[in-house]
Amino acid sequence: MSISQYMPRVAKAEYLSEYKLKIRFTDGLEKVVDFAPFLRGGIFEPLKDTDYFKNFYVDEWTVTWKNGADIAPDTLYEL
Repeated sequence: MSISQYMPRVAKAEYLSEYKLKIRFTDGLEKVVDFAPFLRGGIFEPLKDTDYFKNFYVDEWTVTWKNGADIAPDTLYEL
């Protein structure tokens, strides 16, 4: 069994407002995640600019930004 068969990944994400995204996981769970608590220093600093924050994409696992910032899908799932 591969890891992708038992660890839900982000299937889709939609910007809502401020630093909130509506996320759907590969197992069908949908939730609203507030990313504000993660936006502290380092690679996450540029995401404080909401225009930059809105320019995310979903890679094979999770929500990602062009500077390489991301949050593990299991962390998002457990929030």
